[in-house]
Amino acid sequence: MFIADVVPHQNGEIQQIDIQDFDFLTFYKNLDKGSKGEYLVLTEDPKAVFRKLKQKCLLIKAAGGLVKNSAGDYLFIFRNKKWDLPKGKVEKNEKMKAAALREVEEECGVKIHSNKDKLCKTYHVYELGGKVVLKKTNWYNMTVKGQPKLIPQKEEGITKAGWFGKDELDPILKKTYLLIFEVLKAGKLI
Repeated sequence: MFIADVVPHQNGEIQQIDIQDFDFLTFYKNLDKGSKGEYLVLTEDPKAVFRKLKQKCLLIKAAGGLVKNSAGDYLFIFRNKKWDLPKGKVEKNEKMKAAALREVEEECGVKIHSNKDKLCKTYHVYELGGKVVLKKTNWYNMTVKGQPKLIPQKEEGITKAGWFGKDELDPILKKTYLLIFEVLKAGKLI
């Protein structure tokens, strides 16, 4: 779903939602869970609409990394039948950048050499215990020395972890989340 003051450039069709009677929780609950449709709330004040939406959800903060090794390959994990990037929830009193570093190291068994600038932030929505959660994730550019062996954190549901070059991303892109495309675009991988 896009909230914007102009119609964004899209390759596919986008369904416009009337802002006058828009209620995010009703919209979300009525979505077909398998739907891959794209929706647009067109408004003069997108930030105000987003603030209102955030108030109706439980906000969870997370952080993760787009990790590059010395061969120029990128780290991906396989969890819940999808390719993903390592990330996790920010602990109480923890800074976002520190959480990203901790989560990547825990989930993949690597030592991060550099935790560079923030790439972007993404939002996604899901249900947890009957509540609608809005998860905000800050993504950071990271590097490791060499090409370390990866140790997927099985207790977090990670069944595989691997290094992939830019020319090897097709299987990843076919089986990942839409928001990962945004991170890869910010990192100039696609």
